[in-house]
Amino acid sequence: MIAELSYWQETAIRVGAGLGAVLLVAGTLVYVHLFKMVSFMQSRLGPMEAGPYGSLQLLAEVGKHLQKEDIFPRKADRFVFAAAPFVVLASTFLLVVVVPGGPDAWFVNNDVGIYLAMAVSSVSVIGILMAGWGSANKYSLLGGLRATGQLIAYELPLILAVVGVVIQAGTMNMQGIVFAQAEGEIFGWGGIGNPYILTQGVAFLIFLIAMQAELTQSPFDMPIAESELVSGYMTEYSGMRFLMFFIGEFATAGVFSAVAAVLFLGGWYIPGIDPTDNIMNVLGPLVMFAKIVILTFLVFWVRFTFPRFREDQLQRLAWKFLIPLSLANIVVTAIFKVWI
Repeated sequence: MIAELSYWQETAIRVGAGLGAVLLVAGTLVYVHLFKMVSFMQSRLGPMEAGPYGSLQLLAEVGKHLQKEDIFPRKADRFVFAAAPFVVLASTFLLVVVVPGGPDAWFVNNDVGIYLAMAVSSVSVIGILMAGWGSANKYSLLGGLRATGQLIAYELPLILAVVGVVIQAGTMNMQGIVFAQAEGEIFGWGGIGNPYILTQGVAFLIFLIAMQAELTQSPFDMPIAESELVSGYMTEYSGMRFLMFFIGEFATAGVFSAVAAVLFLGGWYIPGIDPTDNIMNVLGPLVMFAKIVILTFLVFWVRFTFPRFREDQLQRLAWKFLIPLSLANIVVTAIFKVWI
């Protein structure tokens, strides 16, 4: 006889697994990309002292920040200042719960999963503005205002890029989008399904650019431009609260990449294996993890390659190029959906 778990037990397990997934992805990306990949690109070794090949450097960094004093600026709004990093991190956690890892490996299987994902991703804007306003620092406030204007501008092409996928899949359910790609065909051939990067390549490119801006990574790092704003909205933060912003940055990169993998790369599906097979509940998370690492490689490659945009260039790219292009993609997708 198999004992059934209560609702609260299932919820506790899912919350723990979600937190573990966020921290595991963030830690892996920090070590693989920030500590090692970028070092190799710049002909450096990166951290080598803490643990074998520097593998424990991240734990050393966490320990350092936990020991630092949690400083509040004298004129800061203490509640807003303290709550801001929690709002940003909560947005990341809420985003991960809609990402499936297998046919039965999911946190929340919602019929409007991608709608929920796009909605909660916008919450981080509030946390960033809170950090800028609550710090009582002109550099922080400028960073918060820059971030708000930038994220509002790039939310539109991000969401419009998703609309093309939703039209083609015929569902907003994240699992449904994966199954639509797994069971799809390319000119009558279904050997690899129909990953939407083939038919929604323009939307995929728009999504990646908008994702780069949403993450405030170069060349879209105006909100934290060190040469102008010290560290932007994070200038006054120290200790644990700064660490939460740092974790949130890399965790959000991983979760956005997971959403992109589901929308355009078939998610957890492996061609040649029945998508309803139980083995996919084991292999699926590994496949998703590999796709996350590949997509975040592109994010950090661009981050350490391109110079920063000016504010007018940044806004012009969103409003005059990405939004019209994404609208055109929606029209073409709708025409082909009706025609075919």
